[in-house]
Amino acid sequence: MTELLSDSAADEAVRTLSGWHREAETIVRTVELPSFPAAIEVVDRVAELAEAADHHPDIDIRWRTLTFRLSTHYLGGLTERDFALARQIDALLAAT
Repeated sequence: MTELLSDSAADEAVRTLSGWHREAETIVRTVELPSFPAAIEVVDRVAELAEAADHHPDIDIRWRTLTFRLSTHYLGGLTERDFALARQIDALLAAT
């Protein structure tokens, strides 16, 4: 079963990520892509990752700026699942 991370474990885990920060029980990253179509392409690719992981981020789309928010909603906080998907999103963005 997935377990909630302690605050100290979540703080330590977020420091290992590029561009992410904590907002209460969520980790957040905002990125700007070169164009709206490029941003939508990233959203499509993140959707594929999320479906495969059965773990879905909240995604805010503002023209070419995307904000990803991850939390394990059914447990009310952060778990390793959030950080695993964040690492996948980071890898996708690095390859873009």
